[in-house]
Amino acid sequence: MDYLPIFIDLKGRLVLVVGGGDVAARKVGLLLRAGANVRVVSPELSVSLQSKSDVDQVEHIAANYDESHMAEAVLVIAATDDMSVNRLVYEAAKQRGVPVNVADSPELCTFILPSIIDRSPVVVAVSTGGASPTLGRLLRTRLETLIPHSYGRLADLARRFREPVKNRFKTMSQRRHFWEDIIEGPVAEMVYSNRDAQAEQALQKAIEQADSEQLAKGEVYLVGAGPGDPDLLTFRALRLMQMADVVLYDRLVSPQILDLVRREAEQIYVGKKRAYHAVRQEEINQLLVDLAKQGKRVLRLKGGDPFIFGRGGEEISGLADEGIPFQVVPGVTAAAGCSSYAGIPLTHRDYAQSVMFVTGQLKDGSVDLQWQALAQPRQTVVVYMGLAGLEIICKKLIQHGVSADMPAALVQQGTTVSQRVFTGTLSNLSQLVREHEVHAPTLLIIGEVVQLHQRFGWYKPTADS
Repeated sequence: MDYLPIFIDLKGRLVLVVGGGDVAARKVGLLLRAGANVRVVSPELSVSLQSKSDVDQVEHIAANYDESHMAEAVLVIAATDDMSVNRLVYEAAKQRGVPVNVADSPELCTFILPSIIDRSPVVVAVSTGGASPTLGRLLRTRLETLIPHSYGRLADLARRFREPVKNRFKTMSQRRHFWEDIIEGPVAEMVYSNRDAQAEQALQKAIEQADSEQLAKGEVYLVGAGPGDPDLLTFRALRLMQMADVVLYDRLVSPQILDLVRREAEQIYVGKKRAYHAVRQEEINQLLVDLAKQGKRVLRLKGGDPFIFGRGGEEISGLADEGIPFQVVPGVTAAAGCSSYAGIPLTHRDYAQSVMFVTGQLKDGSVDLQWQALAQPRQTVVVYMGLAGLEIICKKLIQHGVSADMPAALVQQGTTVSQRVFTGTLSNLSQLVREHEVHAPTLLIIGEVVQLHQRFGWYKPTADS
């Protein structure tokens, strides 16, 4: 993060703007909306700025810039056509420790002005760190269509009832849970449909009738995070990720996905890899129960899908026994995500009419699969966690009648920018692993469909193998 987003209270405070053209006029307009006292230094003013000066909305000093003009300013903006003047403004402000922005010159800025979606008191700011103001404006335009103007009225309603809610519920957790229910429920819908008076009555009633004990009860969200690409998350997963008090996450959950979790949530790493468990599975199961009993909303974030080799059934068993409420949100499993991003259809009328998902590692660490069932013709076999036992898997399949020339693929870190795809046959796959230093997480796909990768491999974040 190149810049820390901060909202500054400028009401009644002096801001210096050096420059009198159209760019300066746009900056002045934003500053006035924020309640700032604006001093504009420029020999001449645009029509827009002149009209503001005529009605004393801004203080105009009709002169060339001088450092004395910066006196008492808490913020400075330079927007002239003369880069030498802009640089003088920047140097003087920096020396005084005053935040300064030079229009269209990110290297001369200690703060930047983002694109703004104004639904006061809700304000959304979008920035590209000065890299591409045009992209920032395009993002703002898209967000404008997604954020109703009524959000401002909803925020104002919440502000007026903030103290009654605070008095009614003693813990921050209870208050947050109450407001989440309100903002996602009927009260908000009344505001959206311009029934503000009815919404106010309903909110008052909700405060009076709310069950503090119910709000204090914990719940567990078992959420599939998909194979790595954040764009593959479901809407429901994103919503629950923003409601969590604490998150337990796996090794396969990418940092980009973890960044989408509510920032105030406590994060606990419980990842596993071969021969090493940060936290044993039994301990994870008990931790979910203990945290929920403390009244927390617990997000159990798992790579892929929690019910496909994700031990989701084991984790909710204890919750069901204890009567703890839980939800299960499916995710894009690694087989579907990695095969799609590798351009390998798992089924195809010309190659495979069935597909089997198996895990290459059993609970005791062994590799003991139903080899005869896996060796059927016109079938695709997808092996999760098969890298460690790859030689055994290939050898056993060949022993049970699968051709040594059967196409096979290894998809490492599928759907991410680090994805690598290696294709070969059962006879040479282990050699490919050694030659290219293939590491987990890697998915193994075996079947005639693998040969389609060369034609259909559309996702190429790095040089394909």
